[in-house]
Amino acid sequence: MTSTATRNERTAPQQLTLLSDSPTDRELAESKAPTQFRLSRTTRQRGLAHVAQIRRQLADAQARQAAAQARPLPHRHSHAA
Repeated sequence: MTSTATRNERTAPQQLTLLSDSPTDRELAESKAPTQFRLSRTTRQRGLAHVAQIRRQLADAQARQAAAQARPLPHRHSHAA
């Protein structure tokens, strides 16, 4: 009998990607996935909108972090001891 922990340790994580992720492709292409895995056009559009929103949020957070790191340090006065 194999435990879940043992089975999970052998499975490497996979990064999922969208099949139609092109920003220039305004019209969603017809899915070639098997019927049981197909999503409606509305669901696909909603999912792509969520992905776009998440990407904007990540880009904004990254820009804020870069701006925070780019701030110059305050001038230091050297005092003789």
